[in-house]
This record gives sequence, structure tokens and C-alpha cells, in this order.
Amino acid sequence: MKRVLGGLLAFPVSVLAAEPLAGATAAAAPVVGSSIGGQLTQLVLGLLLVLGLIFALAWLLRRVQQTGPRQGQVIELISSRALGARDRLVLVQVGNEQILLGLTPGRITPLHVLKEPVQVPATSAQATPEFAKRLMEIMGQQKDKP
Repeated sequence: MKRVLGGLLAFPVSVLAAEPLAGATAAAAPVVGSSIGGQLTQLVLGLLLVLGLIFALAWLLRRVQQTGPRQGQVIELISSRALGARDRLVLVQVGNEQILLGLTPGRITPLHVLKEPVQVPATSAQATPEFAKRLMEIMGQQKDKP
């Protein structure tokens, strides 16, 4: 992975290093076909290449992160409740213990360690807001259309 990233980072440097040679030959030869349209096309193609490279690297990074071990996780998010625009209460389970945490933008505070774990009903996990249900129906209809 390091070798691939090193090669990608070294590529623009090698192009820039070769540019003075191209400039020297271009200065000796007469300028033919140097138009604004050609320069604009070259600029747009270069921009598309850079954007494509950014998206490809982001996709690759996501794929690499997803392949990490997930069976070894011992921390599970049980429930979350917003108290304000930036404050939340979060119930997490670590092993056999459940801990109630208060989350603010600058701090995570353990509020209480529950002696008996809270059992989450199965119906609350399946409950979705009306907007989400409607969106799922619309998305399902669009998938059915050719």
C-alpha cells in the first residue's frame, strides 16, 4: 500500500521535472495549434483526472477500512438520544456492563453504570419514522422501473 501511494505521489513530481525539457523544445519549435480551446480542454481533462484520482482513493480507503476485524469489537451502541443541538445521551454496552454517557462537543462524561442491563424491545429497533418509510417505498419503486 505504501509503495502504491509513494508512486502516486512521485508521479506529479516526475511530470514537473520533465516540463523544462518540453519547454525548451517548444521554444525552439514554432508554435502551431496553440489555441485557447486546446488549453481549456487540457485544463478540464487534468481536473477530471485529479477528481477521479481523489474519488478512487476515497473508495479504496473505504474498502480497506471495512475489511478490518469486526468480530473482536466489545463496545456496542445500544441507544442514543439528542438533548440539544450538540448534546446527546448515549447508552453503550461494554462486555456485560451498560454505561450511560453524556456527549458534548468537548467532553464525554460517564453518567451512570447500570447494575442490570436494559433490554431493548425488538419493536423499537424496527420502528422507523413516517418520512423514512415513505422514502423507502419511493426508492423501492424506482428500483423496480427499468
